[in-house]
Amino acid sequence: MADEAKVLEVIEIARTSGKIRKGANEATKAIEKGDAKLVAYAADVTPKEIVMHLPLLCKEKNVLCFEVSRKDDLGAAAGLAVGTAAVAVVKEGEAKKLLESLR
Repeated sequence: MADEAKVLEVIEIARTSGKIRKGANEATKAIEKGDAKLVAYAADVTPKEIVMHLPLLCKEKNVLCFEVSRKDDLGAAAGLAVGTAAVAVVKEGEAKKLLESLR
């Protein structure tokens, strides 16, 4: 399991220098289109069904997938004032090296 802080940092850097998709639906679309480089989803999402499919879909499409403990942390990394269930990094921007280190 990768360092949660590192995963959140990749999302923050990608947000400012690249491109991210926020929310479980947007993340799902990004994975299905083959755009997602990394997906992070929150462990404290209720109901779990909202994010349960993400790890399986990521595995199928060979996308890095990480669970972070709190949706508030994920939302903050994505630049939101509220929590978010999932975030997909579409263009890693300046987070490329950091993202590679998570592989």
